Amino acid sequence: MRHLNCPTCGRRFEETESPSLPFCSERCRLVDLGRWLDERYGMPFESEHDPSEERREGDYAKKLGEGGQRT
Repeated sequence: MRHLNCPTCGRRFEETESPSLPFCSERCRLVDLGRWLDERYGMPFESEHDPSEERREGDYAKKLGEGGQRT
């Protein structure tokens, strides 16, 4: 029998003790789900656009707002 640690509470349990693997109980499974839904957990995300583009676009918009002309 294999022993696992619950990712929610850290309790050590046998694989055959829980129908809610990898969690030790249904309660821990629901606690984990709640954390995802509350956005306390998230997946890393890398934007495809370059943040420096925003600065350049912002500078351009400022120039237009200050009476700069579009060329």
